[in-house]
Amino acid sequence: MSSPATQQPTPQLFFQTINSYQRTEALKAAIQLEVFTAIGEGNVTVAEIAKRCQTSERGMRILCDYLCIMEFLAKDGQRYRLTQDSATFLDKRSPAYLGGVIDFILSPMLTDGFNDLAAAVRKGGTVIPEDGVVGPENPIWVKFARAMAPMMAMPAQLIPKLVDEKADRKLKILDIAAGHGLFGIAFAKNNPRAEIVALDWAPVLEVAKENARNAGVSDRYSTLEGSAFDVEYGSGYDLVLLTNFLHHFDQATCETLLRKVRAALADGGRAVTLEFVPNEDRISPPDAAGFSLMMLGATPSGDAYTFSELERMFSNAGYARSEIHPLPPSIEQVVISYK
Repeated sequence: MSSPATQQPTPQLFFQTINSYQRTEALKAAIQLEVFTAIGEGNVTVAEIAKRCQTSERGMRILCDYLCIMEFLAKDGQRYRLTQDSATFLDKRSPAYLGGVIDFILSPMLTDGFNDLAAAVRKGGTVIPEDGVVGPENPIWVKFARAMAPMMAMPAQLIPKLVDEKADRKLKILDIAAGHGLFGIAFAKNNPRAEIVALDWAPVLEVAKENARNAGVSDRYSTLEGSAFDVEYGSGYDLVLLTNFLHHFDQATCETLLRKVRAALADGGRAVTLEFVPNEDRISPPDAAGFSLMMLGATPSGDAYTFSELERMFSNAGYARSEIHPLPPSIEQVVISYK
């Protein structure tokens, strides 16, 4: 038997990766020009889409063809159509529209940390001045609260069904780094006896309070202004929510916070953590594992922690046990830690 042919090395991956900034900019341009919305409205030829989006036909042809290559659009002859994902998440008429997240994810306050990633690798943390995105009262978090709410709406609705399935008793809940407030608000909507205390910087809490009013739960929604590390929480909480927060800090800092959280919990209380949790190999699954690089570029010492690392942090902070739960279709997971 002849041996299988040896695969020849190819520079394809190198060129695809070195030019991948073009993918980001193409998607950003399509969102800004409302290309997906235009096609969803029935504009399907280059001329129709260009007229709706007020662009040149040449520019729109090249952009739409590239979006097909990226699999954000499909093409039948000279007519373009939305994929299922694009129709759901990128047509502004969809209730699940996510296009607004570019205001946060592609904000210079985040992307600047990747202009010299080699320097961040040498340093072991962000080279953005003033502690990157975790600096005190960074205005990026108001932008986060407004831009990221649509992306967090789905996991926010799923967590109460996991944690407070019966919704049959009074709950006092502290929502740390509440941001848009959707996680606490979801608990309040799930359980008419849940009372929420949202903690964040004062300008960010204005967004959360606005969302609470719109959700009809403002009578059970109060706030604490300031840093989660400095503000007095009070006590007697049945649940403390730590959603997308621990990844900003090193393990020792997390443990300091977790001890403070534990002291605020009532007997039998639980800390509920939502995080990108990579497997122990730290390279899978790719979306969760890759989040470590985001933290390298954007924070002084943040990381995407494995469950064993999170479990150890909670144990060191005095918690009895922790358990992890997948939250499909979200790529994040929920860790529930018991006092």
